[in-house]
Amino acid sequence: MKIFKRLFLTVAVILGLVIITPLLLIQFGPAGWGTTSKVMLNMVFGYGGEAPSASGVKQRLEVADGFSVSLYATGLGKIRPRSGEILLLERDGNDDGLPDGQRVLLAGLTRPHGLDVAGSWLYVAESDGVGKIAFNSTEGAVSGDYQRIVSGLGDKGNHWTKTVRASSDGWLYLSAGSTCNVCEEVDQQRATIMRFRPDGSEFSIYASGLRNSLDWAPWDNSLYATDNGRDLLGDDNPPCELNRIEEGGFYGWPYVNASTPDPDLGELNASAVAQNIPPSHEFRAHNAPLGLRFLRRSAVAGFERAALVALHGSWNRSVADGYKVVSLHWQAD
Repeated sequence: MKIFKRLFLTVAVILGLVIITPLLLIQFGPAGWGTTSKVMLNMVFGYGGEAPSASGVKQRLEVADGFSVSLYATGLGKIRPRSGEILLLERDGNDDGLPDGQRVLLAGLTRPHGLDVAGSWLYVAESDGVGKIAFNSTEGAVSGDYQRIVSGLGDKGNHWTKTVRASSDGWLYLSAGSTCNVCEEVDQQRATIMRFRPDGSEFSIYASGLRNSLDWAPWDNSLYATDNGRDLLGDDNPPCELNRIEEGGFYGWPYVNASTPDPDLGELNASAVAQNIPPSHEFRAHNAPLGLRFLRRSAVAGFERAALVALHGSWNRSVADGYKVVSLHWQAD
């Protein structure tokens, strides 16, 4: 029965992509920027859409008081990791609001996605491993050979991108998505946050049952991570999550959605259900929080203890929802 459910869900998703992608031509997301069919093609094949104009950005996007928005760079091609390249946008030295140039910093990588700089090293999370190369951030130049420090990571199925972040505690943290919408993983490294030393040693799974971006609160160095909820449970379920990450913690997927056992897999692992750590915050269903960044130098009043979260927006609701950058504000507790 369990195998049948998995097979049914997989076939349903594939059929949905095959049928919906070429047919739906409804405006989707920010008005005039694309169609549902283009969004689906981008998600499945990395298909690119037209870049907005600078005036279009200002006309279509609304910003809160104290913030501004402008178009910074265009013509970047398939900016998601399918090109195998790392692009460098040169810093805006002439204060015209645009990068002074762009160039390929690294090429020939395996679907690179996550980047971070720590000390004199640039770390790159490829879909199947992590590498590093000496990097001069003042000159924007790499030197020496690119070194693989972690290899053999699984990158089959869905959600194969990896995010790498260097922490002030001397470790590197790596998040990996799941192979599927909802299933019991064979590869125990999927849907986890892993941790290792800058040379790749002492590699271990740090937390499990979640999938997406991570950052540290600067006031107490607590680690937080966003988590996309599963699909195919209707418009309003389950919520997406923000989780406070603890070493060894389990955060639900695929057995628990937020604090509610999953209707398909919740009965398969009572121990996992009991160990689930509920989220610190719930986002609306299918909003897909993909980017998380705590503010460290904000001059805007009220944002002293805040993080910004980029919501990708829904592709699977009858009424589209999301497509925002939202702020989260921490209280004394």
